Amino acid sequence: MTPTQKLFAALLLLLAPLAASAAEAARSFRDIPYASVNGQSLALDLYLPAGSRHAPLVVYLHGGAWNAGDKTQYPAFLVDGGFAVASVDFRSTNDAKFPANVHDIKAALRFLRAEAGHYGYRGDRIAIAGASSGAHLAALVGTTQGNRELEGTEGEHLDQSSAVQAIVSWFGASNLTTILAQSTPFGVGVRGPALQRLLGASPDEVPELARLASPVFQVDRHDPPALLLHGDQDRQMPINQLHELQGAYEAAGLPVETLILHGVGHDGGPFFQGEPAKRVLRFLRRHLSR
Repeated sequence: MTPTQKLFAALLLLLAPLAASAAEAARSFRDIPYASVNGQSLALDLYLPAGSRHAPLVVYLHGGAWNAGDKTQYPAFLVDGGFAVASVDFRSTNDAKFPANVHDIKAALRFLRAEAGHYGYRGDRIAIAGASSGAHLAALVGTTQGNRELEGTEGEHLDQSSAVQAIVSWFGASNLTTILAQSTPFGVGVRGPALQRLLGASPDEVPELARLASPVFQVDRHDPPALLLHGDQDRQMPINQLHELQGAYEAAGLPVETLILHGVGHDGGPFFQGEPAKRVLRFLRRHLSR
């Protein structure tokens, strides 16, 4: 080998790790349209982890009392932990009342399952997760596979399933017929108007709709495992909401895990780091990495 060839070979050895590193870097795709409803485009952001071409997928739903927040809010530790994350925008209650938001989310799930091969994540192992009002929607979507009233017809992939294989709920509502009675005066001030916007009336005025919108009444033996997390000082979302969904899961003989953080209120920060974040990753790996 000539000196020039040796130099070229050495350069290739030096550059190879850099090229591999670039190829394995985390990637993101922003503002992917997944459906159009009444002229309104609905979009999601997709984050793929470094070093994996076929990562399991977590679909994340932001909080915001069902009428605020957006898809820029997502727990980045999930991507760092090796999961693909799709953060989904859906119609707020300023645009349409329940079940429009659930119809949108199920359309996003069908789209994501159809496009799994194109983007390079696993379409057969999907979890749904959310915080606050997003956690309520995650639990409801996760427990209503095939429900005619909640599937909707949005999107172009009606041949695909909207089923998920796991649920993660950070301080979410589970029973809209009891939540106000369980709430502090502060909580009633927050949740009362939000429920009015969600349902179009207070829960006691539309009891059947409130039951349809409550995961505790939708649980059956076919539902996926769930991890429920809550702070015991949450003044906005009663911790009894966790216990009600836990009880419904246990009554159905389904796998359910809970994590209660002492001294923590309605705040995702403590849940998205340290041991709570590790607990979520362990749960997802156990149920999605098959």
